[in-house]
Amino acid sequence: MLKIEYTYKFALPKSTVWTYIQDEDVLRNSLPGCKSFEEITSDVYVAELGLNTGPVKGLFAAEVQQTDQIPPNSYRLHVKGKGKPGEINAIAEMFLEETGDSTEVACIAEVEVTGLLAAVGQRVLGGVAKVILGQFFKAAEKEMVKVIS
Repeated sequence: MLKIEYTYKFALPKSTVWTYIQDEDVLRNSLPGCKSFEEITSDVYVAELGLNTGPVKGLFAAEVQQTDQIPPNSYRLHVKGKGKPGEINAIAEMFLEETGDSTEVACIAEVEVTGLLAAVGQRVLGGVAKVILGQFFKAAEKEMVKVIS
């Protein structure tokens, strides 16, 4: 079990981040390597991601579900992904905290991996996960700014 902690500071108010961090279009345009992304039932999405970061290369089919939402403070993400390099099964706790005119989002995730991904090693995989999270949050912030302007 790999534990990943990541924090990102949005230069946006908490209500904006809460609204758009769960918006289908913002998510589709922000997920690194996103080939497709659609909601199949309320708060359950299927996605196809082409990832090419470090040793994590390949096409992944993923299902993402948001649960335990406490607007606008927190929610839980369940992610199951499968691809040539292996499988990913993760649960991430997402916490939003307003700090002045910005919002800090903390992500605490527990990730299980199989296949080639497991062979890579936790330290390397943890670093790759943080790069991907950074790319996602940075892109999400750009999308949010675009939508609200």
